[in-house]
Amino acid sequence: MTRHVRSVFLVRHGRTSYNAAHKLQGQVDIPLDAVGEWQVRQTAAWLKSTYVDQRPEVTGRLIVSSDLSRAHATAQAFADVLGGAAAGVEVHDDPRVRERSFGDWDGHAVGELAERYPEDFRSWMHHTGGELKYGAEPKEHVGARGVEAIEDWSTRAGDDTDLFMFSHGAWIAQTLQTLLGLSKVDPTFATISSMRNAHWVRLVPMDMPDGSVRWRLADYNHGPAAADTPEWERER
Repeated sequence: MTRHVRSVFLVRHGRTSYNAAHKLQGQVDIPLDAVGEWQVRQTAAWLKSTYVDQRPEVTGRLIVSSDLSRAHATAQAFADVLGGAAAGVEVHDDPRVRERSFGDWDGHAVGELAERYPEDFRSWMHHTGGELKYGAEPKEHVGARGVEAIEDWSTRAGDDTDLFMFSHGAWIAQTLQTLLGLSKVDPTFATISSMRNAHWVRLVPMDMPDGSVRWRLADYNHGPAAADTPEWERER
């Protein structure tokens, strides 16, 4: 039977200027803004206090990130509270964890797209694929590479380790729906909404009689206590 990690966390990056301006980021490499930098520090501290300090039976942490800077900076904030390089905590970048590309729509404001491409924009909003005409990566491709990354990294350690993967809103939603089989029920990938910035998913494995593993959803769109206050989006 293949060994798997104790838990898998999928963590969305903190806020960026594009998030604040309601622009599609896709694979444009946008850094965290000041609010995002504050958010990821809160999330890093909360993850440590809740899932590291309170779980002495889990002695290892494996940290994987999208290779886009907003996700890597979010991952690094968590690595730093664990002791950083001095404690042997490394962030592993993996392009399979990168955000979905929206093709020619990357970097454009949502309002602009609604005005310039009304029919295709409505199609995208209704999950019927209008964005694909502009070179967007198909959702099933995003989910497939995401599941591949989870299956790979989750078997690189045993049940004394937690896996933390730092990524993006569309990637997390489409990967999660693929992993849990929801995309077979709803092939439009409309079942799960995108998470808030610096929030996370927690998955736990269930060993099956045939030696495979089934991943179960333990938490979704979970964030630190500050996320439920006006402080979360206050300009800094």
